[in-house]
Amino acid sequence: MGSREERVVAVIMVGGPTKGTRFRPLSLNIPKPLFPLAGQPMVHHPMSACKRIPNLAQIYLVGFYEEREFALYVSSISNELKVPVRYLKEDKPHGSAGGLYSFRDLIMEDNPSHIFLLNCDVCCSFPLPEMLEAHRRYGGIGTILVIKVSAESANQFGELVADPTTNELLHYAEKPETFVSDLINCGVYVFTPDIFTAIQDVSFQRKDRANLKHVSSFEALQSATRSPPIDFVRLDQDILSPLAGKRQLYTYETMDFWEQIKTPGMSLKCSGLYLAQFRFTSSNQLASGDGSKSATIVGDVYIHPSAKVHPTAKIGPNVSISANARIGPGARLISCIILDDVEVMENAVVIHAIVGWKSSIGRWSRVQARQMPF
Repeated sequence: MGSREERVVAVIMVGGPTKGTRFRPLSLNIPKPLFPLAGQPMVHHPMSACKRIPNLAQIYLVGFYEEREFALYVSSISNELKVPVRYLKEDKPHGSAGGLYSFRDLIMEDNPSHIFLLNCDVCCSFPLPEMLEAHRRYGGIGTILVIKVSAESANQFGELVADPTTNELLHYAEKPETFVSDLINCGVYVFTPDIFTAIQDVSFQRKDRANLKHVSSFEALQSATRSPPIDFVRLDQDILSPLAGKRQLYTYETMDFWEQIKTPGMSLKCSGLYLAQFRFTSSNQLASGDGSKSATIVGDVYIHPSAKVHPTAKIGPNVSISANARIGPGARLISCIILDDVEVMENAVVIHAIVGWKSSIGRWSRVQARQMPF
């Protein structure tokens, strides 16, 4: 473990309105990171995990959304976690590593010994204290959370090869055309401040190469359309791949769940995963009831305190009911997300679905989507 003087900061990349278009229509009226999973905004889950990091000094949210869209949430979550939280808006796309680098002065204000970098649209148990402990043992500049997946799905992610004894990252390929490994990048990292030097070196190398080229104006124009800007640095291709095999980067494998939240269908699955995790981390968040004085609850269910659920309703498993929802007599809810101000009337059935804000499901109606093949 580190000394008492060591401080840690966390940076969570939240994207922006032009990103995550596959999540529409759910992200048309609310920023994707604030969409509720298991009764909490998507970004709340990695943020609450950060609270478990020893000596956490600050959490930064970095993205393209307007600051006003996060102002209320940042204020409330900072009070809830008792940790300073700040939203930082990028002025233009800098890439996953370039975005981190563009705010390096602010991030380093607390003089942290370690910096966590997380992607908002990742669903997992976030074993951050364990990662930090392993990272300190390894002695490199960065440690990547990894997981084993099926060989058929691996090429949808960054595949990597790690030394089975030392866990050193030996090779990294982002979404390769041919199979490399069933070990993939989970999008969760811990770095020392030396990561900023590595990012800076990429920018300097690009600048040097540009200065060495004496080309015609037409060739320069053609090159500019093919090459990324000097300050646009991708974490995977520009940092992880070049540093692999140089005793700088290491891996920490999780044996728990992990998913990417790219589509509405995946949000339903991930809500269920978080609800199941509540059994071990926040059992007070889960509803209970046997049908006598309150609704019958089956499995993992979250019900917002302001929601009204009739005692004859049967809810669960994998159900999240948001604020001011009204669930009528005899209603049956299975594997669904009920958003704010929804009314599910008498004897209605909702299965494998997300019911949008202020919607009304009529008496004896049945809403059943095809279960997504995950």
